[in-house]
Amino acid sequence: MATEENNNPPPAQPPHPAASIPQYPEMIMAAIEALNDKNGSNKSAISRYIESTYADLPAAHSTLLSHHLSKLKQAGQLVLVKNNYMKPDPNAPPKRGRGRPPKPKAPLPPGTVVSPPRPRGRPPKPRDPFSPPPVPKAKKASSGSGRPRGRPPKKAKTAAASAAAPSDGPPRGRGRPPKVKPAVEPIGC
Repeated sequence: MATEENNNPPPAQPPHPAASIPQYPEMIMAAIEALNDKNGSNKSAISRYIESTYADLPAAHSTLLSHHLSKLKQAGQLVLVKNNYMKPDPNAPPKRGRGRPPKPKAPLPPGTVVSPPRPRGRPPKPRDPFSPPPVPKAKKASSGSGRPRGRPPKKAKTAAASAAAPSDGPPRGRGRPPKVKPAVEPIGC
């Protein structure tokens, strides 16, 4: 019968080993509080504390620890001083970014409309509204002379041109010809 309801709860599954350990940010903050060093705690001390406190850590524990430490540092929840991680001082002034700070802007009176910023580049030349629309330019070879730009293409050798050339012997090779040594006559003939 399809209308019967199943009142039996699903079978209980054994807890997953990763479910027994808290998230890495929580473990890192707990380790820093437990180590309670005024100069902060380095990565290896935090790792040793987490390994001794929690069992069944993943195989990539050191990689995950490095990743979460850098994320906490970027989020401002941790401060890195001389390779030691510590919680930021709540009374410390906020960290200033790189470069020169921007100039303070004068407040505009209410109701003022701000125009959009100018676009980049050179503004276009003004056009006469009564002139005909410009004709699209075709690719020109050059601006003044009749010759095209660049190096001219090589002339193709033809069979007729090579047959008309005088042939006095075998074709010469490339490069400088070898020096001819003078013939030495035998002495005492």
